[in-house]
Amino acid sequence: MKLLVIGAGQMGSAAAYDMAQSPEVKHVTLADSDYRRAKDAASRINKLARSKKVEADEIDAGSEKAARKLMRDHDAALSAVPYFYNLGLAKAAIDAGCHFADLGGNNRVVRAELDLSRKAEKAEVAIAPDCGLSPGMASVLAGELMRRIGGRADSLKIYVGGLPVKPKPPFNYQMVFSVEGLINEYVEPAKILRHGKITTIEPLTEIESFKLDGLPTLEAFHTSGGTSTLPETFEDQVGECFEKTLRFPGHCAMIRGLYDLGMFSSERRRINGVQISPREVTAKLLEEKLSGDGQDMTVLRVEADSPGPGALRRLLGKRPEPQRRMSFTLIDRYDPETDMTSMMRTTAWPASIVLQMLASGVISKRGAVLQERDVPAKEFLETMARRGIEIRYESKLAS
Repeated sequence: MKLLVIGAGQMGSAAAYDMAQSPEVKHVTLADSDYRRAKDAASRINKLARSKKVEADEIDAGSEKAARKLMRDHDAALSAVPYFYNLGLAKAAIDAGCHFADLGGNNRVVRAELDLSRKAEKAEVAIAPDCGLSPGMASVLAGELMRRIGGRADSLKIYVGGLPVKPKPPFNYQMVFSVEGLINEYVEPAKILRHGKITTIEPLTEIESFKLDGLPTLEAFHTSGGTSTLPETFEDQVGECFEKTLRFPGHCAMIRGLYDLGMFSSERRRINGVQISPREVTAKLLEEKLSGDGQDMTVLRVEADSPGPGALRRLLGKRPEPQRRMSFTLIDRYDPETDMTSMMRTTAWPASIVLQMLASGVISKRGAVLQERDVPAKEFLETMARRGIEIRYESKLAS
């Protein structure tokens, strides 16, 4: 198969590396608006993968015409550029007859992509947004838990975070992906299920402590985008469904202060004759202050609780069935051998795997592809394990 990766940053490079490692992939084009950046990245990947599969190209991700032209020569394309390009790229992919996946990042954009389903199906093209870590891998695991638990659950919860191994105050955080994607998580409403119904709540709310063996105590709080299509898929089947972001204690309060001050507002203001938005300033400062090359780790916990003891069984004089908790847990760390951050491995590689499944026909669905419904979890887990990323499953009585 011949694959295209749009965006030669950390995620795009990691995805291209994963593709180059796959025997079924014959060629990878790594395209970026900066050709030299793409060329340097392709050279590094080929050296690391001991391959000659990756070639560089130049593309304006904002031009559907340019994207369509490049996509026509490929079986499938992955977008590893900021989320606001993805709708146009999805449209270009349908016109080019090229399967398409992206890393998501915005609920409204993903919804608009999914609305292209009928047109994509008619063109025999698959459109798979939200293919990264969470949403993405977390959604695949959530769907598998729902199948194993019997299709109904009291709760379906996702806890996820990319964290520095050696946190530095005051934020105790290190930038591990796009600053625009990070800010979007902090400012957009979070879509959840509560009492089995879809609702939205403010981000940066409902803080709780999170504990996992081998890790320090963390804090978890609502952010946007992580549930993706889970609430629609499992409405009336799950009582409570949410995704919470994990950080070191105190981080949420600091970010909430910026949020309340209006520092994430996109409303442009004139200051000393210059038009600028608070969000633009904040994005620049976050990049300057939180970027770094320290080692990172990724923590992911997906858990589902079976429905509680049934009143009907009591009325029939039968012993209520005990409640069970099923879970998947991942703790991954920076890989010195490839010099890849854990976030690159756990975000870009799942996207690469899903794209290869689309191109190879392992996923035969055409039109809109949902991670929790259409990605075969068994094959996904086996493929991740072959890449050295172990995801532990556990089923036990809920405490």
